[in-house]
Amino acid sequence: MRHVQLFGLASQREIRAGDDLVGWVREMCAEEGVQPMEGDALVFAQKVVSKAEGRVVRLDTVTPSAKAQELFTQTGKDARLLELMLSESSAVVRATPHVVIVRHHTGVVLANAGIDRSNVQQEGAGESVLLWPIDPDASARRLHVAAFDAFGVHLPVIINDSLGRAWRRGTIGTAIGAAGLPCLLDLRGREDRHGFKLQTTEVGSADEIAAAASLVMGQASEGIAVVLARGVVSAERYGCAADLIRSPQEDLFP
Repeated sequence: MRHVQLFGLASQREIRAGDDLVGWVREMCAEEGVQPMEGDALVFAQKVVSKAEGRVVRLDTVTPSAKAQELFTQTGKDARLLELMLSESSAVVRATPHVVIVRHHTGVVLANAGIDRSNVQQEGAGESVLLWPIDPDASARRLHVAAFDAFGVHLPVIINDSLGRAWRRGTIGTAIGAAGLPCLLDLRGREDRHGFKLQTTEVGSADEIAAAASLVMGQASEGIAVVLARGVVSAERYGCAADLIRSPQEDLFP
């Protein structure tokens, strides 16, 4: 029987640009009496990674382009926010009143290019928002290397954000960056309990871990931005979150 444990590492500390996230995790593990071990993974909320990488933007520093102004007439959203969405994306997939769906530069299709205001400390008179890391997989690789140096064990890293899905209500934890673990498990050719060989089964294992971690992280004022997931990593093949993204050529619903 496989057992999975999730340890929420709580802290009310506000992360700022340049902060050492793995050092912060090490402090929280010591406080909680938890020691990372082989088979564990660290799941970071996207917001703390973005904050540490200085991805906070004040809206009063943004000048909307003609395209952003055009989207404003379609959606009614703040033209400065729309300009940031355009700069973070390669295409606008859909724009209707109050809704903008884009293809992020990473390839992820999502609302508002992942730009968010929640849990972003507001300083000064202007409003600030938070962008995704420029390259979430690269961010995960850096954290993965730093975690090995800090703890002396192979410790995969997932960067987690809450994303909506096209045909279902509600957001769910999703891996937008990952390193040190398989993200997409190809089970085609394996036999089920009755000897039938699986034909099409691929499992987004990194997304499953991210979703489980979201149960512990919460969405509001919980203060849990890192989860230590125990018993979730068993395969040796490593991948990245980009493995989970369908190419535009595979899009059956353009």
